[in-house]
Amino acid sequence: MQNKLLKLNDLKNKKDLIAGFCLIGILFVVLAVLEAVLPRTSILFTVLKKGAIYSLVAVSMNLLNGFTGLFSLGQAGFMLLGAYTYGIFTIPVAARAQVYQYFDGGLIQFTLPVFVALILAGIVAALFAFLIGLPVLHLKSDYLAIATLGFAEIVRALFQWDKIGAVTNGSNLLRKYPVFQSCIFYFFVSGICIAIIMLLINSTYGRAFKAVRDDEIAAEAMGINLAQTKQLSFVVSSFFAGISGALLAMFQTTIQASQFKSAMTYEILLIVVIGGMGSITGSCISSFLFIACSEWWLRFLDRTVTIGSFTVPLLRPGFRKVVFSIAIMAIVLFYQKGIMGENEFSISGILKFLKNLKSKFFNKKIDGQKETAEAK
Repeated sequence: MQNKLLKLNDLKNKKDLIAGFCLIGILFVVLAVLEAVLPRTSILFTVLKKGAIYSLVAVSMNLLNGFTGLFSLGQAGFMLLGAYTYGIFTIPVAARAQVYQYFDGGLIQFTLPVFVALILAGIVAALFAFLIGLPVLHLKSDYLAIATLGFAEIVRALFQWDKIGAVTNGSNLLRKYPVFQSCIFYFFVSGICIAIIMLLINSTYGRAFKAVRDDEIAAEAMGINLAQTKQLSFVVSSFFAGISGALLAMFQTTIQASQFKSAMTYEILLIVVIGGMGSITGSCISSFLFIACSEWWLRFLDRTVTIGSFTVPLLRPGFRKVVFSIAIMAIVLFYQKGIMGENEFSISGILKFLKNLKSKFFNKKIDGQKETAEAK
């Protein structure tokens, strides 16, 4: 009996895997068609690129906050480290004199390949996370959040310091590094990183993360090393936050430390909460919804509309943010566990839902026909 159940589960997993790869293939085909049809300046591509980047950083934050139960607010700092690492090591040597014009061409006079620099961005962020995590991860809840938020602010101030401007270019912009205009690249990199995080969560390490989140005392009694598990989660989360910072640098085409304020961390945390703490699918869906609303769908609310001599009240610059804030409050109030809760997207789950919906509709139809026949 157990062997039959295992075979059925394996068959379902294989079907889900095949269907997942098919959907991914269809997604990339659709993206290629959109890029061929629409102009590159279309707002749709802005939403798709930024949505893919924020999906990665939201999932990395969810790994820490949702799956391990560590309340960290240092994501913007790790993104800053990744962005600067990528920019510093990929600016062509011929362009460094122009970029570092106030620092005699800068200290670093060599260039790394794009993908090497992308991985290095994650490694630098992970290294800082390891060093910061040694003293900070002994703290809990609000104290950990304050400590990591303080780290992010210190990093932002440090990278604007002219004393190390030969490396970071001080308060000046970093530019002229390689960028990608195609949104397929952002989806490709983010997709691979999110897939790795999913594999980690579904492994024995992921089960250890969840055990620490649910009950630290019980997890320790079962032989889980709390310090090592927390440190691993913190480092892995920061690694992928660093890569998302590098992707954001490509998207923006320029880097400045002042862009990575604490408000960026709050936005990412909001995306995680809206999607569902402990749901990778929820983080991805809410990322695209958040970016689409803030960058596209609600833009018309910022335009002043005049009909004859009558000006429509409230429609003026800044009203979009008011409506957006009210919508977020409504979502948090009515969906306290987020859009997905702790659930994940699966092909078998969708088919089961549609099957139940069909059976309910069919049963209602039969009941209605019976009632009509009885009435006659």
